[in-house]
Amino acid sequence: MHSFPSFEILGFGVVAVDELLYVKEYPAAESKVRVEHRLRQCGGLTGTALVAAARLGARCAYVGMLGEDDLSREAMDCFDREGIDISFHAKNPDARPAHSTIVVDETHRTRTIFASLGSAAGAAPDWPPAELISSARVLLIDHHGVTGTHRAVRIAREYGVQVVADFERHPGGEFGSLLSYVDHLVISRKFAETLTGESDPDRAIEALWNDRREAVAITCGGQGCRYRGKDYDKPFTQPAFPVEVVDTTGCGDVFHGAYAAALAWDFPLEVRVKFASAAAALKAQVRGGQAGCPSRQEVEAFLGGRS
Repeated sequence: MHSFPSFEILGFGVVAVDELLYVKEYPAAESKVRVEHRLRQCGGLTGTALVAAARLGARCAYVGMLGEDDLSREAMDCFDREGIDISFHAKNPDARPAHSTIVVDETHRTRTIFASLGSAAGAAPDWPPAELISSARVLLIDHHGVTGTHRAVRIAREYGVQVVADFERHPGGEFGSLLSYVDHLVISRKFAETLTGESDPDRAIEALWNDRREAVAITCGGQGCRYRGKDYDKPFTQPAFPVEVVDTTGCGDVFHGAYAAALAWDFPLEVRVKFASAAAALKAQVRGGQAGCPSRQEVEAFLGGRS
């Protein structure tokens, strides 16, 4: 049997290469606006979450699909710089990262994302081997490549590996079954309402709960996070940390990466949520998504100053 290294976090989903354009205000139709600042960076749900976890000190590997194009090479270079192992990624010449243009309104602190998915495939249908999955502590998944992700999650269940999900939409197919298997469901209030029809986060948490869940958390931006664990009889609130918001790009992904890292380190649920909220708050103070991912020391210092 092949011997695989052990990782704290395996990431399965899509990665992206993003162009960020910072403007004073988002323009109306038929207008012209000056770009105040421009950034090019890697991103994506799983890509940014893995970078966040790696910056915090977690041992991470990306095992989704990448191709041979310039965007794939740029994503692999980014992972390599961040210390994320890419030696086990699935190679597919037809796959490539997502490519997005993100317009950041610096007056209202909002962002608009123009995403081109193309052949951004996420998880491969038959990769990685079960032995590699069983060596991890946490799988970090999103809604791309549902068939391959569903396979990986079933294997994780067999070996007791925890699954953290970052879902933004319902892609159809096996997604409903995949959703039911997730141990740690961490989603935005907007998507929670889409899934359940419930605008109240507490009612949405109850609608999303099942016997397999370890935790459900619904992030509510400036209103903080509502969450429930299997040993809790009701949801609780983690308030948002008051910071000077510069750019919210990637905040949700940073939250997921920090939560997954804290889970791999056996932090209790309330500490995981607080730790992830602090990491997202620190990111919000910096332009760009991955550029603002903090270190563990920065998060702990931030929290220590508020204890």
